[in-house]
Amino acid sequence: MKLLIRNLARTTTEAELRKMFEALGPVQSCSLVMDKQTGKSKGFAFIEMPSPGDAKAAVKTLNGKDVAGKIIRVKKAAPTKSTVEEAPPDKTKQEKDEVGKIVEKVAEPEKPKPEKPKPKKNTAVNRNIWSSND
Repeated sequence: MKLLIRNLARTTTEAELRKMFEALGPVQSCSLVMDKQTGKSKGFAFIEMPSPGDAKAAVKTLNGKDVAGKIIRVKKAAPTKSTVEEAPPDKTKQEKDEVGKIVEKVAEPEKPKPEKPKPKKNTAVNRNIWSSND
């Protein structure tokens, strides 16, 4: 299970993170996100733990913990958009297009129905059709 760790101190290292999470179970991978221009930490990381039970325990134990003067936030990482939208490799282009159309229809919000005008009430009108000019 992949976890997202946010609000890390810029001085926190991958080794420190790995050690912290390995205390709760085996860590498959640890990647501290770095700024390409400065080479410094961006303040968040991803940890992958093979056991969902260990990962849930890590979230419960470490979320809200003070690490290097910062309160870290730990939660399950959401899947990326490209991972969610990919069709299985055995699908043909036509099948992928059909699936895409279905997804678009489901994703479109329902349009509100126009209101029907209310029918006018029949009221008796006193019309004097016989008029005398006396």
